[in-house]
Amino acid sequence: MKKQLFTLFAAFLLGGALMAQLPVSTTPQNKKAILEEFTGVKCTWCPAGHVIANSIKAADPNNVIIINIHSGSFANVNPGEPDFKTPEGNAIDAMPGMGITGYPAGTMNRRVLSGSVMAGSRSLWTGWANTVKSEAAYCNVALQGTLDPVTRVLTVDVEVYYTANSPVGTNSLNVFLLESKIPGPQTNASNANLGNYTADGKYLHNHALRKALTPTFGMTIPNTTMGTLFTTQLTYTIPATYGAAGKTTVPNLGNLELVGFVSQTDRNHINGAEGPIYFLNDAEAVSASVPSFTCGNSIEPMVTVKNAGITTITDMTITPAIDGTAGTPVIWNGSLATNASTTISMGALSAATGGGHVFTYTISGISGSDFYTVNNSASAPFFMVSNYQSSPIAEDFASVSFPPASWGMVNANNGAGWSRISSVGAYAILPLGSMKYDFFSNTVVGDADEMMLPPIDLDGANTPILTFDIAKANRNGKNDMLEVMVSTDCGANWVTVYSKSGPALSVWPTAINSSYLPVTAAEWRTDTVALTGFNVPELLVKFVATNDNGNNMFLDNINLSQSNPVGINTYGMINYLVDVYPNPSNGETNVLINAIHASAATVKVVNSIGQVVYTSSQALAQGENNIKLDASQFAHGMYSIIIESKHGKVVKKLTVAD
Repeated sequence: MKKQLFTLFAAFLLGGALMAQLPVSTTPQNKKAILEEFTGVKCTWCPAGHVIANSIKAADPNNVIIINIHSGSFANVNPGEPDFKTPEGNAIDAMPGMGITGYPAGTMNRRVLSGSVMAGSRSLWTGWANTVKSEAAYCNVALQGTLDPVTRVLTVDVEVYYTANSPVGTNSLNVFLLESKIPGPQTNASNANLGNYTADGKYLHNHALRKALTPTFGMTIPNTTMGTLFTTQLTYTIPATYGAAGKTTVPNLGNLELVGFVSQTDRNHINGAEGPIYFLNDAEAVSASVPSFTCGNSIEPMVTVKNAGITTITDMTITPAIDGTAGTPVIWNGSLATNASTTISMGALSAATGGGHVFTYTISGISGSDFYTVNNSASAPFFMVSNYQSSPIAEDFASVSFPPASWGMVNANNGAGWSRISSVGAYAILPLGSMKYDFFSNTVVGDADEMMLPPIDLDGANTPILTFDIAKANRNGKNDMLEVMVSTDCGANWVTVYSKSGPALSVWPTAINSSYLPVTAAEWRTDTVALTGFNVPELLVKFVATNDNGNNMFLDNINLSQSNPVGINTYGMINYLVDVYPNPSNGETNVLINAIHASAATVKVVNSIGQVVYTSSQALAQGENNIKLDASQFAHGMYSIIIESKHGKVVKKLTVAD
């Protein structure tokens, strides 16, 4: 046991420079609720347990500690998947009196709070937490760590102060290292916590037990009488990976967490605390202040930088960039103490085109060496209204880049919003890709998120036309809404030119109460919006989704032009007028194409799962063309007939009957 804090920390503690975790408070406290949640990646209802645990924490963040322990058969993983089990977690799971009969399970402060065992189902946790927090503690706990990312050595200092006598002569101090935001697999048949998945389908595991820095059931505190101050220092080298061979993950040093708690024996936690982990030298890019919507071609961003280390920062270089193109570096000199922040102007920066952009800044050259550079950059999107493009807008979301170039996304609350999904596309046209709004997992009713199209010049004699393909299901009693709005005065005023909500917005005919994903061509329709009176040289157009926690919506093949669009055309656009008859059919079928331009074209028939079952090359003459298909060679069901040439693409549905 080491009772003397090292010299560097002592200097900070005397000056009160570090966070209030140290020195420990000598004022009597109530107990912290310490939930040890037993979970697993193959546990269907474990994500629902995570939601409950998070809600308990959110309701009283300073007095609740969550420790996620992966244990039991549901924590066993497949080859190549990360293994989150630990020897310490297995030992806690198997404690006499724990009494786990299913997962997820949880124990609150390792006490028997109902029944005859310590563990209980997730429905009990909230009541247990309230019981524990109402009780007086006889000791207080504080801790903090310092991590050198070069040597990976973590030094943890802990203090325990007794505000009253413990009923037993010795207690146990436990210090655990946790990690959050670890991507990995997770069974989730309950549809709970869907918002915790990443774009590539990985689940973010939080507060996962990585290592006990003390013995599993604690180190001995030898004196537990009122007025006693117990201090100790622990060191631990963070390994390159956690998990069994072939089932490892690389720890993210910035996502590590410290928790410490005092137990009366190996159970009955009396009090605990969460502690920060500091890096020796660490400049953190906190945020960028950029107008989300600006008229003109320049911005003047302000950036906020924090000293997240324990060494005062006296100088640094901040390099701004727009869409990855670096601007002139800004040199800062001053004195930035631990946990202090400063805001710095980047001056005027300009972009060559109008539309959506991303501002980024990167910190370098701080006094000493920045030992942790993962947090040295931050970014912010913005939309610049300038340089109205005259070319048509034609977007099929085939590119992985999202939002598309010059498009802009406005998400005021940084919650659920617009995203790209690679596995869904209108009418099963390959390559797949569409824009999704996840109404299903967005619980913020009234949340309105915008998708701005590039600023466009629609000056001309004809009425501009906007078309898009949509797939949408409704949910019982819900009224999600989609609007299209336009502005002729740089966003000062907006006019709604399209508005649908509830069942009227949905393509699927009946309500669906599970998360919706379209799988057939029949689940799509094409909506057309005539922008009458908006054939002007400077127009802004945006989609606005307003959430009622209904069901998911998908948009594809968005086209906007003044006349004769040449992009991703769908039925109803004027390059080709297409009719299919008879429809439904089980024999000879006519595909009548009235072409404005003579051209070579490809005709494909695609089934509902995206397989091309027929293809032919055609020389289309200007005017009427009749192509005959034998529908009897196709199995009954829904098909998409796709006519594609240099002038665009047209999709028409065909039903093959029995």
